[in-house]
Amino acid sequence: MSFARLPGPTKAATITLTVDGDRIAARDGDTVASALLASGRRAIRRAAVTGEPRAPYCQMGVCFECLVEIDGVADRQACLVPVRNGMVVTTERGEG
Repeated sequence: MSFARLPGPTKAATITLTVDGDRIAARDGDTVASALLASGRRAIRRAAVTGEPRAPYCQMGVCFECLVEIDGVADRQACLVPVRNGMVVTTERGEG
């Protein structure tokens, strides 16, 4: 299964953020999770015990599968945080 944006015109401005050292483009109004999925990332963290890849699931803050570090603050729910220009995101590796 893959994530794709719905077709159609958008007037949203382009936002640039850095994820694990790579610059990605997002749309103004995206959450961090939707920007990561739209950029082609399927998994955005690894489980602490097994190291298995994990991805956003509920997209509404219930499941905690989308935890990332944002601007130096760990364990942020990517599905609840809107992107902003210059944001720095680090995916969690499960060592926590």
